[in-house]
Amino acid sequence: MKLCRRAAELAGFRGTVGFVPTMGALHAGHLSLVEQCRKTCDTVVVSIFVNPTQFNDPNDLKNYPRTEEADLKLLEAAGVDYVFAPSVEEVYPEPDTRVFDFGGLDSVMEGAHRPGHFNGVGQVVSRLFDIVKPNRAFFGEKDFQQLAIIRYMVQQLGLPIEIVGCPIVRDSDGLARSSRNMLLTPEHRQAAPHIYAVLREAVDTLRGTVTVAEAKQIIARRIDANPLLKTEYVEIAEADTLKPAETWGEKIGDLRCFVAVHAGPIRLIDNVAI
Repeated sequence: MKLCRRAAELAGFRGTVGFVPTMGALHAGHLSLVEQCRKTCDTVVVSIFVNPTQFNDPNDLKNYPRTEEADLKLLEAAGVDYVFAPSVEEVYPEPDTRVFDFGGLDSVMEGAHRPGHFNGVGQVVSRLFDIVKPNRAFFGEKDFQQLAIIRYMVQQLGLPIEIVGCPIVRDSDGLARSSRNMLLTPEHRQAAPHIYAVLREAVDTLRGTVTVAEAKQIIARRIDANPLLKTEYVEIAEADTLKPAETWGEKIGDLRCFVAVHAGPIRLIDNVAI
């Protein structure tokens, strides 16, 4: 495995190049992306870069977990060929002032609650794509809205990159794997699986028995029944457009339920297919 700090060091790729962009603090979810990449690509490139332009809260950027030494050991064991771990100056030699049009995909859910977040995602992902020039790039469905936005951006920019979405990886108690989980207190970590338990039960029982608006209220109320959790939003949206749903529609699997929940100071997101 070759560790590269500068873009110029990324050379000698062979065959199909697969890319997994990360912000480090790696867990089983990231490793599942690497595994999928390893199966289908000749060269595996992983980036570790905490991107400042996608944080709308300076404290969130400051506190984001950084575990590079442990990350590198995990990636070497996973059979990664290249790790790109650049400085901010290497990724942004000049301030990135680009403003992206994501066709409204960024106006709901995370985009509405974290202004500027997805523009920062567009900046860093497009920069990394330009540096690595992969044939395929792998992203997890936990960040489902991000996945949709990156697919849209690749299409708009005409980039010859296949975007591969990979299933959410969960702990045995149902909590979606996230780098932020390591920041949870023991009490909040014990409470957090309640989020997925509510979602799983709700999607099995609520469709067609109440209105979509009522379902969102019920889900929020059930999550908030745990005193250590506080719902920021619940949204039920079309899986392909992210447009908020007003009715249940006809096809199973055409909708997803999205939530953002605060477990103390840590903000968790999750989603499930309906």
